[in-house]
Amino acid sequence: MQNIPFINFKKAYLGIILLLLITSVITFYCSIIFWSQDNPFDRIRVKVPEGASLTSISGLLKEKQIISNQKTFTLAAKLLGQEKNIPAGVFTLWNASNNYGILRQLVNGSPTNKSITIIEGWTIAEVADEVSVALGLNGATFSSLCHDSAFIKSLAIPAVSSLEGFLFPETYNFLEGQNEKEIITRLVDQYKNHFTREMMGIEERIGLSELEIITMASIIEGEAIYDEERPIIAAVYYNRLKKHMRLQADPTIQYIIEGSPRRLLKRDLQIRSPYNTYRIYGLPIGPINSPGRQSILAALYPADVGYLYFVAKGDGYHTFSNTQAEHNRAKRKFQQVRRNAARERRMKMQNKTDAI
Repeated sequence: MQNIPFINFKKAYLGIILLLLITSVITFYCSIIFWSQDNPFDRIRVKVPEGASLTSISGLLKEKQIISNQKTFTLAAKLLGQEKNIPAGVFTLWNASNNYGILRQLVNGSPTNKSITIIEGWTIAEVADEVSVALGLNGATFSSLCHDSAFIKSLAIPAVSSLEGFLFPETYNFLEGQNEKEIITRLVDQYKNHFTREMMGIEERIGLSELEIITMASIIEGEAIYDEERPIIAAVYYNRLKKHMRLQADPTIQYIIEGSPRRLLKRDLQIRSPYNTYRIYGLPIGPINSPGRQSILAALYPADVGYLYFVAKGDGYHTFSNTQAEHNRAKRKFQQVRRNAARERRMKMQNKTDAI
């Protein structure tokens, strides 16, 4: 019985030590988590780059004067288990004065996004213009990168002198603050996602390389409005290639003349260019725009028809022919449609003038 008080005292002493340890740990934990970072800004924007490490993020925050102590910030992130949960993007931080507040807004906040739609058939120049307007980036820098041989090589695609044909048309959401190189890489990656290994296996059957298939798809994109006609237009061009006929594809001429698309003149067809399919045999040296998925599929799976010619009807569709004679009749019919349309426009203008 005489040892009991000693035992109770020992237990009480150990309990006090344990309590002090727990209290010290909690105090240390809280002091790190809620460590004041002396952020002088009520509101500040910060960009977290793609693939940034916790160390680089803390360095960026220190540079922006959002934090004053990198060590406590990185330790707080690790204690909270958030060291790998900070997403890329541009964030607006409000009254973020301590580690917890900064981390909470970075991890749970929504980075600012901007949307952009790349239209099927757009050229590099048109995509660059849209990037400039929609994303506020430098269109000239964008275009220059699309012609940069070292950058093109790093993307591991069969492009040679430019990325024409490989900026995949689609609607994208980009994080605000992404640069021109990041935008281009995303567009090209999306192209890779659509031009699959299965598609690449068709090259041998068709007898064209990947670059040639995309070149063919870009011509189809330039000709077709309706999806159901794309495989037929593809067949016409493949049939002409097999017979060693010039493709005589108007979109390849539109690509080399300056300004907006217009009615082609006879002198346009005489322009010396590796893209002028009225002068050269075979495909041009590269794509003339960025074709969409349906045009790529048409280039891979052309219709089983024997047509060698086609001409517009005036309503977005085309008349397809097997012989030159049939084609000439179809052209005369379209020319009459064009004359009738011009006559109607003149009459409407005259009526407006008379009304005045």
